[in-house]
Amino acid sequence: MNREKRPEIQRNSQGMLHGHLSTLYLMFYDILTVNFAYFFGLWLRFDFQYSMISEMYLNAFFKFAPWYTVFCVIVFWALRLYKSIWRFASFTELQRVTQASLYTTLFQILGITLFLQRMPISYYMIGAVTQFVLMVAIRFAYRFILLERSRRVKEDEAAPKHRAMIIGAGESGRILIRELLRAPELHVKPCCVIDDNAGKQGREIDGVPIVGGRDDILLCVEKYKIDQILYAIPSASAKEKRDILNICKETGCELKSLPGVYQLVTGEVSISKLKDVSVEDLLGREPIQTDVEGILRHLRGKTILVTGGGGSIGSELCRQIAGHRPERLIIFEIYENNAYDIEQELRHKYPYLNLMVLIGSVRDSRRLQNIFDSYRPQIVYHAAAHKHVPLMEGSPCEAIKNNVIGTYKTAYMAMKYGCERFVLISTDKAVNPTNIMGASKRLCEMVIQSMDMVSKAGLENKLPLIHAHGSKTDGMDYPVDSMDSPSAEAVAVFAAAAKDSEAPEEMPDMAKMPGSSTEFVAVRFGNVLGSNGSVIPLFKKQIAAGGPVTVTHPDIIRYFMTIPEAVSLVLQAGTYAKGGEIFVLDMGEPMKIDTLARNLIKLSGFRPDKDIQVVYTGLRPGEKLYEEKLMEEEGLEKTDNDLIHIGKPIPFDMQEFFVQLEQLAEISYENDDDIRPMVAKMVPTYHMQEE
Repeated sequence: MNREKRPEIQRNSQGMLHGHLSTLYLMFYDILTVNFAYFFGLWLRFDFQYSMISEMYLNAFFKFAPWYTVFCVIVFWALRLYKSIWRFASFTELQRVTQASLYTTLFQILGITLFLQRMPISYYMIGAVTQFVLMVAIRFAYRFILLERSRRVKEDEAAPKHRAMIIGAGESGRILIRELLRAPELHVKPCCVIDDNAGKQGREIDGVPIVGGRDDILLCVEKYKIDQILYAIPSASAKEKRDILNICKETGCELKSLPGVYQLVTGEVSISKLKDVSVEDLLGREPIQTDVEGILRHLRGKTILVTGGGGSIGSELCRQIAGHRPERLIIFEIYENNAYDIEQELRHKYPYLNLMVLIGSVRDSRRLQNIFDSYRPQIVYHAAAHKHVPLMEGSPCEAIKNNVIGTYKTAYMAMKYGCERFVLISTDKAVNPTNIMGASKRLCEMVIQSMDMVSKAGLENKLPLIHAHGSKTDGMDYPVDSMDSPSAEAVAVFAAAAKDSEAPEEMPDMAKMPGSSTEFVAVRFGNVLGSNGSVIPLFKKQIAAGGPVTVTHPDIIRYFMTIPEAVSLVLQAGTYAKGGEIFVLDMGEPMKIDTLARNLIKLSGFRPDKDIQVVYTGLRPGEKLYEEKLMEEEGLEKTDNDLIHIGKPIPFDMQEFFVQLEQLAEISYENDDDIRPMVAKMVPTYHMQEE
């Protein structure tokens, strides 16, 4: 025999022997139990005095006992009470014990009464109950002992690692406290509750005291040795939440928060739904409301192209567009890794979405021609752009090529193939720009305004030739009609448009002229939290590395909005477009970057300038202390959404603009770093930084 199998055989033999012994012990216990139970009933009937028990009752009991014992063992064996593994005893085993007790009790009553002696009623009742209790006790005691031992081990292992303060004594707070108390493995012990309602203070929720309002947070954190604060007021306003969390972050405790009021409505309030408090929670912005139905009507059933669809803004555009049931969504992206990530995400979340993911550059005329010719998009969201300010200062020609020329080429194709709407994603850095990136985005806005005027006039074939745009420079074989220079008719249109952006009476009636009538608009907003290249990911990396956290200037401020918020407003603005507008999103109150950095350090559980140093590095090339949303010359018009405004376009000479645009393209493709003077000539509000 294989020696390796011998230990296993020995273990099996030992297990079988242990099982047989357990059965014998249990059987012996049952024999004692069934006889003791009814004797106990008789003994109890006579006040626990054996001498007072009638001799006829004792004789009947002792004569019937052997027959009853044998019957009980047979019934117990037949009902497999000696086959169960009692450490796993459950309702099935209890059901069998109950069934066995009924059978044996019936046999006891009929047998002893009919063949020997009628016994006192208490004999039958107490005997049956005692027998059942003793049988259940021995069989479930083992499991109870194991469960109790396991519970104590879990309690030891799950000793609270966090002492928590709950903010909010409402329904959410109550459910949260109850779950924490019932789940020691969560390692969180609720120690106190904070609520501003004076009527609740001094009371308790499941034994956890309500100790005061928001003004008592700092004191109670120290008093109760709190290291974790759980915010459980999902229905509070954004401002109220911001005010409370601003107090909480000063404690140095770990902060977590329920995501929203819908968690309470759907019954999903639980510790698993808590999320870490983020910088966004401290901005205090009320939830942005958009006309979902209006956006749905605008996008449903349309073929939509998103350029730069793998970037932070572009990918969120794709997510939200995909949820509005387009006929087809086309993602155009130069960076294949980003394109792959968003493709996999959308295919998983929207398996029935007609999705095309295409790789290429907006600077490639032939690639754009192929895409527009093949798919005929009806709406274009142009998010492709170089946006990093310091990097573009070092590579100004690339900013012009990609941002300006890329926008021109994409807009031209949209017009040529009859798109309904073209939406440019712009930036507040385009307002009075001090860097080449901002100036390039201002040029993009001017391209869009010019294209809209040309589209309405039906003069798309009169547009000037831009570098590598037509057959003259790159040998492209698609037709280009009269693109050498604007016609006299086009000059009249450009001149009139430059004189008055609202178009004077002597201008040709644009609505009646043939053309694609593509509506070109731009949407301008500030920084978005968490976007590629934004300060939040950088600060988080610096904090994770132990610091220092670098801030360019203690007084530098920026407007902030979350990516989903900004994109939802972009989609909403698209429904308002009539052509030529620059939509400006209300970004709320500006925030100091220094404050942002310090808040992030506190939310990470550290102390600014003690645990993590904050270092000021000085403004970078092209950077300014504050960004503006509108130029001084621009006015604001309201829309149906209070967070979306329309800036009045600044008139400019479009004929001259197109001529200069050709020259700018030539300079950029010659990679002449001395391109800034030309940009300044085209964008009067551009303030070049002196070298």
